[in-house]
Amino acid sequence: MTLSGLLIWLFIGAVAGWLAGLIVKGYGFGLLGNIVVGIVGAFVGGWLFGLLGIAALHGIVGAIVGATVGAVAVLLLLSLVRRA
Repeated sequence: MTLSGLLIWLFIGAVAGWLAGLIVKGYGFGLLGNIVVGIVGAFVGGWLFGLLGIAALHGIVGAIVGATVGAVAVLLLLSLVRRA
């Protein structure tokens, strides 16, 4: 992976994590936490979209949308685990 590819991954993770934190109120993890949540969300979002038969979204905007959906799912799952 090139440096520019890594920077794009970090950017997408940060944006997706930040958006997911806004959607799921009360979850702000700071820049590093948002990047981690966004990157994990990208994997979860890709898996969910594949499971539902939704075609892959293309480009950076598509990656951000998919990662955000996955990050929201991760945050909702975390909130359920914390309550238990």
